[in-house]
Amino acid sequence: MGSGATAAGTAAYREAFAREIPASHFRSLDGLVVSSIGLGTYLGEEDDATDGRYGAAIVDAANLGCNLFDAAINYRAQRSERVLGHALSALARERHFRRDQMVVCTKGGYIPFDGAVPPDPSAFVRDTYVRPGILRPEDVVGAHAMTPRYLKDQLGRSLANLGLESIDVYYVHNPEGQLAAVPRAEFLGRIRAAFELLEQEVAAGRIGRYGAATWNGFRQPPEARDHLSLAELVREAEAVAGAGHHFKVIQLPYNLAMPEAHARPTQMVDGDRVSALEAARRLGVAPVASAAILQGQLSRRLPQAVAEALPELQTPAARALQFVRSTPGVTAALVGMSSREHVEENLAVARVEPSPAGVDSLFTRR
Repeated sequence: MGSGATAAGTAAYREAFAREIPASHFRSLDGLVVSSIGLGTYLGEEDDATDGRYGAAIVDAANLGCNLFDAAINYRAQRSERVLGHALSALARERHFRRDQMVVCTKGGYIPFDGAVPPDPSAFVRDTYVRPGILRPEDVVGAHAMTPRYLKDQLGRSLANLGLESIDVYYVHNPEGQLAAVPRAEFLGRIRAAFELLEQEVAAGRIGRYGAATWNGFRQPPEARDHLSLAELVREAEAVAGAGHHFKVIQLPYNLAMPEAHARPTQMVDGDRVSALEAARRLGVAPVASAAILQGQLSRRLPQAVAEALPELQTPAARALQFVRSTPGVTAALVGMSSREHVEENLAVARVEPSPAGVDSLFTRR
């Protein structure tokens, strides 16, 4: 399939929905136009039935105004990447949407199984990664690695899984986990080595840009062991490639139950203590919010204050999603979708203007 998303292609996607979706649904991500609601593929069983549901959901989402798709090589033992690739191929084959209109994101870091958990996981890792020289035991922290040799291998596998020539956003997945085992100086050296590899892959056309997808790192205060400093990561990218580096995206959880990205000043930028979203704005990095409805936990009863702040939406899930996409600085809100019902409910939110005033009213109540 074609090489990757383009500014012209993604702008054309936005124009295709100009009569039915407000322009505010679409945002800029390093020159690309992306939907403010993205489809995630984390949850679900490693089976054909789940593959089928995800595949149908991806096609439905693209037809309803979502052009941002997120996976990781370890999600569902590589099956999430594979079903995403098949769905994108179907969309292109049926001439609904071209490859250059779809923004594909995936991640590398956690050691993935292949299709299902093997009978002997240790033997699988040994035979697949250690014996061929892709990994050394000392590279691995828990089930995670980010050496250049390993990430190059994982990128190649992701491209094959997706059936693509290029991935638009490639994240180093939860790098902060390495800080449990190595000093910060060594960690930054590992990050720089990873960024060197990823800059080479940008030059080779196998990725468009790269970033860090995190869970705790950007939400933690600077004194925490697993804290990630966005300014430090940007400096490492600049050390590798100068001002023209391609470290352009971060992913972090943000939702009604986990508001730290907006509400907590965890980052230092030029001497100022600011939130992760503000740090990203100052440093020219696009923040993508994961877990927008917290894996379904926010799709049920929410406080009455949320309904009062976001009255234009009728269900808890829709209000939770609207909260995330309405927060100033958020590029897109990711939500897992593996059924037509969920796709239709979530993409109905795209038809409603964001409400930053509603978000602000919730924070001023605190």
